[in-house]
Amino acid sequence: MIKKFLVYVLFFSSISLFSQRTSLSPYSFFGIGEEFSAVTVEQAGMGGIGVAYNNYKYLNFTNPAAIANLRYTTYGFGASNKDITLKSNTSTQSSTLTTFNYVAVGFPVGDRAGFAVGIQPLSSVGYELQNGILDANGDLEQLSLFEGNGGVNRIYFNVGMKFFKDLSLGAEASFNFGNTTNSIIDQRIGVSLGTKYEETTQIRGTSLKVGAQYQKKTKNDLLITAGAAVKLENALSVTGDDYLYSVVLLGANQVPRDTLSTSGISGEFRLPVNSTFGIGIGKTDHWYAGVEYEMQDAFQASGFLSTTNSTFRYGNSNRFALGGFWLPKVNSISSFFDRVTYRAGLRFEDTGLLVDATGSNTNFTSIKDFGISFGLGIPLKGLSTLNVGMEYGQRGSTANNLIQESYFNLRLSLSLTDVNWFIKRRID
Repeated sequence: MIKKFLVYVLFFSSISLFSQRTSLSPYSFFGIGEEFSAVTVEQAGMGGIGVAYNNYKYLNFTNPAAIANLRYTTYGFGASNKDITLKSNTSTQSSTLTTFNYVAVGFPVGDRAGFAVGIQPLSSVGYELQNGILDANGDLEQLSLFEGNGGVNRIYFNVGMKFFKDLSLGAEASFNFGNTTNSIIDQRIGVSLGTKYEETTQIRGTSLKVGAQYQKKTKNDLLITAGAAVKLENALSVTGDDYLYSVVLLGANQVPRDTLSTSGISGEFRLPVNSTFGIGIGKTDHWYAGVEYEMQDAFQASGFLSTTNSTFRYGNSNRFALGGFWLPKVNSISSFFDRVTYRAGLRFEDTGLLVDATGSNTNFTSIKDFGISFGLGIPLKGLSTLNVGMEYGQRGSTANNLIQESYFNLRLSLSLTDVNWFIKRRID
């Protein structure tokens, strides 16, 4: 019964996942949008680390080799609420967004392998901004409205296997797909008609990631784990149309009037090799501490996309994270809080996005991101847990006419365990 119920939840949650807005960032305008961090809520509570971490009852989105250590069928459902404040040199704006982040299921295959399948965003586009131009007297002369929606989702399949006692290898294949819409409305004061420029695109592509973990147990029962994951170079094809037409603005409503021009969009985003390395140490069901480093060369665009906008470009990106957890006593019967898992972590990131907001096309500023996170794993019946994660962070700055984001993420997930599907039941 539980399997049928969870299949229905998986199906209907995936519909919600594909149709929702998952970003509030103005930086989601660029490229394929704001990239989604492919981590579970448990990992997010530890600064996003995971390449050198595995657990017998938790999923892992960072390293496909980690699934080889899964010993129970595990269902993962993640959601988040994001409060964000956008600050420029002249104004401040706040918004809140609640999203469904992922649905996944993993299960062991025998004693040496595991398999997982899931659905989650790859990137997201979601912003609403306005900019006013004043005349010599300080009165509003022109108003521009910027809006974007959509994003790219992925369905992935992950398999991991222990080839030797201490070495696990894994591979993950993903199918990426989505749609985005970006528009700009310009309205001059005193002019009855405005103009609207709109781009609608369809994005498709596949990707492959491989990973490895080496875990060694010392004489005093410490587990030392080294991990690496490499996402191979892949391409996302982008097709669509752009339109320029006049509109009549009636309050919040837009009534199209005349189409001024239309053309096709055809291009490609080439995502370079992404490599993540890490090391961790800990004791099973007691504590863990780890560090990891991620690096990637610059995105490349071709076709129409290489000439759409000269106000931004991509450089090399990197991320450094550290974190861990502490579980006082996993089987305590005297204290509930001794069975709670406590998590914490830090993250420093250079996103690789460079933006010129001065209009000179020469003054590009690197967009950096920082986050500090905490989390709790609250035990439920059996081995299932309710995971809570909190993260405060900042992205960008107000220098060179840019926008600084301050955000607080509250994440929730259910990690539900069930018996292994591939164990034959016996009746005594």
